[in-house]
Amino acid sequence: MSAASPQPPTALPMSMPVWRQYYVLTKPRVVQLIVFCALIGMVLAVPGLPSWAALQRMLVACAGIWLVAGAAAAFNCLVETSIDARMKRTAWRPTARGELSDVQALGFSAVLCGIGSAVLYLWVNPLTMWLTFATFVGYAVVYTVILKPLTPQNIVIGGASGAMPPVLGWAAMTGDVGPEAMILFLIIFLWTPPHFWSLALYRVEDYRKSGLPMLPVTHGNEFTRLQILLYTFILLAACLLPFMYRMSGWLYLAAALVLNAGFIWHAFKLWRNYSDALARKTFRFSLIHLSLLFAALLVDHYLI
Repeated sequence: MSAASPQPPTALPMSMPVWRQYYVLTKPRVVQLIVFCALIGMVLAVPGLPSWAALQRMLVACAGIWLVAGAAAAFNCLVETSIDARMKRTAWRPTARGELSDVQALGFSAVLCGIGSAVLYLWVNPLTMWLTFATFVGYAVVYTVILKPLTPQNIVIGGASGAMPPVLGWAAMTGDVGPEAMILFLIIFLWTPPHFWSLALYRVEDYRKSGLPMLPVTHGNEFTRLQILLYTFILLAACLLPFMYRMSGWLYLAAALVLNAGFIWHAFKLWRNYSDALARKTFRFSLIHLSLLFAALLVDHYLI
């Protein structure tokens, strides 16, 4: 998953303690959303209330996924050090400011990935470990190193890695990947472009300076706004699938309709009359949309 903070955390001091520099490399707010989505996949994979053994497995799986996701984030910071230094949104990161060296960032990433992979392999199952490691490679290498600097469709193709958390959660509890997990994957996959392009619209100058071929840079503001609107309609269809597949009931359906109507309304206003303020609102609502949508799935799961 590729979510980002709308504003740099101005409360951070100019020079952070070393432990906090390493913590920041893991992009904690992004990783929290990743683990939350993985947890939803775990809960939905277990019929009824989970047993104590299932709860223990969930806790261990969340820890392992958090470690590997944090490793991928740290590797991303390492690869994009020079790009981050040119962008206001990311110039505060320890790697961009030179507070952590490439060797330190790489070593930190490797340690986190190694520990997380071992936890998943030994105490969850090998499938979850391999899927999580593949997600690491997909995000840290395929997306960050290859796709991001190559094509304006980077976030669309690379979104596959960001959509994996529910699949990882499902695999952790069942040992396989079912159609339910793929429905959750599809929702996040289709949510990612309108979410990220909303951010890219009001950060377009940052991306232009960085040299990255983001859609607003290569195709312009108006084209990007239209794409955001079209994706919200496709996303609506995907968000109805859990109800249609009988994964969820009427409570989730009501929440999905309301949340997607809100997303479409934000995208429509953005398309009709652009402003940076509207782009920020759309970006922030996209975070609310995904969080509440998955929360509704969770609540509905125990009401069926």
